[in-house]
Amino acid sequence: MSGKEKKQQKQKLATRQLINTKAITDHSLQTYGHGELVYFIIKPANISVLSEASVAARIYALMIVLKGMAEIEMCCLNSRENFEDNKRFLRSRMEREEQPAVRKLLEADLTFLDRIQVQMATAREFLIIIRLRNEKESEVFPYLNRIEKTLRDQGFSVKRADKEDIKRLLAVYFDQNVTTEQFEEFDGERWIILGD
Repeated sequence: MSGKEKKQQKQKLATRQLINTKAITDHSLQTYGHGELVYFIIKPANISVLSEASVAARIYALMIVLKGMAEIEMCCLNSRENFEDNKRFLRSRMEREEQPAVRKLLEADLTFLDRIQVQMATAREFLIIIRLRNEKESEVFPYLNRIEKTLRDQGFSVKRADKEDIKRLLAVYFDQNVTTEQFEEFDGERWIILGD
């Protein structure tokens, strides 16, 4: 292995170690010392249009799932970018701007960001996380299938996260970036020129 390859390998590992990650498999995120994480993506229901009885039924269904599986961990994150920093910048820029035409353009940008954010206000992702520790390979998939079936039986729209989903979740969680078309296996992957 050349010096450049060793340096690239070290850079790959540094980012993974920073987030305590060994690898992303087709169905999980393998970590150092914290087990293998399997993510189930729950499609959220728009409870603002449900009746009080329907909301109560959804809460009860979630309670049944939680009582039946003590090993469940939950996470909620934005599935879209957060525009607050951009909006704060535009507001401070408008306060300092002396040119009325530029101020008007900044106001239009702020209105545009507000409109986008309102459209994405319900863009949340709810995750059920199962932490696998020392399970036998032959028992893992039947176990995960049972969990998925339990969630479906309680009326949840669920999908087991695949490799691309997990990379997207990590990008959103760590970077709040969902606009990238291709998620990298490691930082800087898109800048590597093969044969260079």
